[in-house]
Amino acid sequence: MTANFYLPWGKLWALGVMVSVLWACSPAENVEKFSGYAQGTTYHISYVAVQGSDVQAVKKAVDEELARLDQLMSNYRSDSAIERFNANQTTGSQAVGEEIITLIEQARVVSEATGGCYDLTIKPLFDLWGFKADTLHIPDAQSLQAALQQVGFKQLEVLDSSHLSKKVPQLRVDLGSIGQGYSVGRLAGLLEQQGITRYLVEIGGELQTRGEKPGGKPWKVALEKPLPGERTLQKVITINRTEPMSVMTSGTYRHYFDANGKRYSHILDARTGSPVDHTTVSVTVFDADPTVADAWDTALLCLGSTAGLQVANKAGIAALFIEQQGEAFNELASEALQQLKDSVVIEK
Repeated sequence: MTANFYLPWGKLWALGVMVSVLWACSPAENVEKFSGYAQGTTYHISYVAVQGSDVQAVKKAVDEELARLDQLMSNYRSDSAIERFNANQTTGSQAVGEEIITLIEQARVVSEATGGCYDLTIKPLFDLWGFKADTLHIPDAQSLQAALQQVGFKQLEVLDSSHLSKKVPQLRVDLGSIGQGYSVGRLAGLLEQQGITRYLVEIGGELQTRGEKPGGKPWKVALEKPLPGERTLQKVITINRTEPMSVMTSGTYRHYFDANGKRYSHILDARTGSPVDHTTVSVTVFDADPTVADAWDTALLCLGSTAGLQVANKAGIAALFIEQQGEAFNELASEALQQLKDSVVIEK
């Protein structure tokens, strides 16, 4: 998910999540914070400083890591490792590196759990519907079937820890539904390498927390109401947990088009090649691993709450589904999320 806007620190909006950072600092604790642009959106980091930490050095390390990840995973630059793989229309072995292999294997597990609804190779379908270039339209049946022949994890083979091959030369991989979560985890890891264990890391609304704010207060995250053209509060989430917790949200309400009285979302079902057709408008996933949470929020949104709750319960995923019925919203929590009620408090 990406967003191309910026609002002042202390009130961060992105696709699906608003983060409200309210500090109650004690004199002995110094809070460092900085922000910037990356991955087609903004990032914001706050942390409770430890002795010897240098905010400029931390920011430099963060920016360098984001630049490295962009070179690796970005689908918006032709020289990234994944786009070089996509552009090379061969069935031979291609080197992509261990990180991409790991992400693909993690996404494959989620894809299999959804029966193929979620799939990283959906890029030809995304382009066919015009979501990439904002030339949105309903494709004809023949074009749709042709694009479906270029899609599917079964067409993507992992040869070893750093090499992939395609069974269909035109196969393309889009890491957007998992890469941002991975990036959040990488930045959190950079902080922890410097002994920083109380932080909030956010990229484009995808975030991870650890520890507490100054004064022993928990982090609070505000979930956005899933309405097109609005940015209003739906829920406040209090994270009463000092161990890492990531919060990832995917929604149908930001990127879509209307045609013939029907709304078509950018969330595509890889099994049919068409936008999802259900009343689930957002899914928020809570997990210690931001990469896992990022893949699952999109996967469960693809399924919708009826099938998604069953899959989430079977996989032990803590997920909040929001359904829209007219102007009303209904919320459904998975079993794993209900079990987190003491450490993740969701309230209006």
